[in-house]
Amino acid sequence: MLNMNILIQCTILIFLFNFSSCNKDAITCGSTFKLVNQQSGDRLHSHDVKYGSGSGQQSVTGTPNADDVNSYWQIRGDIKNDCERGAPIKCDTIIRLFHVTTRRNLHSHNYASPLSNNQEVSAYGEDGVGDEGDRWKVVCTTKNDYWLRADPIRLQHVATGKYLHLSGDTYGRPIHGQKEISCYSYANSQNLWKVDSGVYIHQSSEPLSSTRDDNSNTRSQSTKNDHFDDEL
Repeated sequence: MLNMNILIQCTILIFLFNFSSCNKDAITCGSTFKLVNQQSGDRLHSHDVKYGSGSGQQSVTGTPNADDVNSYWQIRGDIKNDCERGAPIKCDTIIRLFHVTTRRNLHSHNYASPLSNNQEVSAYGEDGVGDEGDRWKVVCTTKNDYWLRADPIRLQHVATGKYLHLSGDTYGRPIHGQKEISCYSYANSQNLWKVDSGVYIHQSSEPLSSTRDDNSNTRSQSTKNDHFDDEL
């Protein structure tokens, strides 16, 4: 009986160790980072340049420039079910990606993309307030339960079922050399993404808010109080 109790205790400890290690390496709500296309090495990028066709909204592209500050995105929760800051993101979770520089959400809809004629991807909304087109499902490609830093994932657009995709087509002026980002119907190597440089936040008791606060000090106070515990 004693040996059996020891065996059970050891099994529990191993489980808790593995669970803790998994959570430590998991991408968390509120984390801010760059997403790299695994096939091309380009980073998911946006800027205050509008599409000349389609929706006319802010364009989203892929850039080979590793140092570009316009490639940072922050994970936020679903529209009606925001996530707790620092909570690990499970596979199949619905998230939004907030573009830090322009404060718009990664978005897609039923417009044709300008180069490949796939589905257009844009940055949309004001201060993170958008619509149903901002919702993306984290599709894991491994057997892990969580989105881990080392694991490639796909982002599936909830409203249309298509995948965030780098088509390989290249823009001319005014964004010469940047690649078209679109949504594509089928999963393939061009819609695999991995986390690159950024910051990882440990769990806290305050959820991230997607709504704008009328208090002008809210944004600076929130930034000051965020505790970035680890670099990716």
